[in-house]
Amino acid sequence: MTRKLRIAVGLSGGVDSAVAAALLAAEGHEVVGITMKIWSGAIAIQEGLKHACYGPGEEEDIASCEALATRLGIEYRVLDLAKLYEERVIEYFRREYLAGRTPNPCVVCNRELKFGFLVDKAREGGLDFDYFATGHYVRIEDRGGIRYLRRAVFEAKDQSYFLYSLDSDRLATVLFPLGGLSKAEVRARARDFGLEVADKPESQDFIAGGDYSPLFADRPPLPGDFVDQSGAVLGRHRGLPYYTVGQRRGLGISLGPEALYVLRLEPETNRIVLGDGKGLFSELVRASAFRTQDPRLGTGPFRAFAKIRQNHRPAACEVLPTGSGEAEVHFDLAQRAVAPGQSLVLYDAEGLVLGGGIIEA
Repeated sequence: MTRKLRIAVGLSGGVDSAVAAALLAAEGHEVVGITMKIWSGAIAIQEGLKHACYGPGEEEDIASCEALATRLGIEYRVLDLAKLYEERVIEYFRREYLAGRTPNPCVVCNRELKFGFLVDKAREGGLDFDYFATGHYVRIEDRGGIRYLRRAVFEAKDQSYFLYSLDSDRLATVLFPLGGLSKAEVRARARDFGLEVADKPESQDFIAGGDYSPLFADRPPLPGDFVDQSGAVLGRHRGLPYYTVGQRRGLGISLGPEALYVLRLEPETNRIVLGDGKGLFSELVRASAFRTQDPRLGTGPFRAFAKIRQNHRPAACEVLPTGSGEAEVHFDLAQRAVAPGQSLVLYDAEGLVLGGGIIEA
């Protein structure tokens, strides 16, 4: 990129977004920082807990962003998206968990808020910019006139899974300055720039402290039965939102030396089915809200590598789009702990994101 650009950078108060802004400013671009305010205090979350995306620590993060903007000499704005966040992300999260599914708030937040409302409302508010940049670890690659996400150079930090639903048109005006860097390199750059956040601890929690229970304070989940695969009652659970497929710890049940795992959640009966690890493997996954970056891929079967959660190693599979935004994914080898509600993201052998959808069954 040779010409000087005006670039809006999504700032969160952490080291990654700070370095993204500093790198772009150092290249001579006109940078403006923007932050989405999502915390309204409507939900009672204890203060002083480890920072996360959502919680009372947001004020401290915004103060950190303001200090960064002053140090870099850039314009800075805060956009209040708290109501939209509660409607689009918090309500989605509660609805999915109460339905016995495992939600993925990061995917929804990125698609609808960070790369959607934040950018659009900044422009509506009179902020003019050529590109929007974030501190995500991912790359963009253009092939045949279609822009694809590509896994970060350092795959241990890759965040393409959470961004898979960004289409080619949206990616046309997005930049990811950290796609070729490791976390250690980012922290080193932060020290070189003299940024106060260089050694700020990383937070990957959705809710401050990692405890989801405050989100259900007004609609407490109902306790129910743990059962085995034959339906025999094994004990009582606290409520569906506190469990997910594949979970082993925190069940409060021991039936001898054999470990028990959550095999599935049954919202219609408010039961949780437990069993040994053999019952966790699936060869076939059905997905909804299915899309491909190249629309031509959606017309017939194709080979790919699929991730069923962020920390899952991509597994070889055959993808069969079945129409109406749905697809069947047949794995070469059965995969463990496939959780309805999570995203299924498809890659090619070189790490290009081909598309994906939401796991239904």
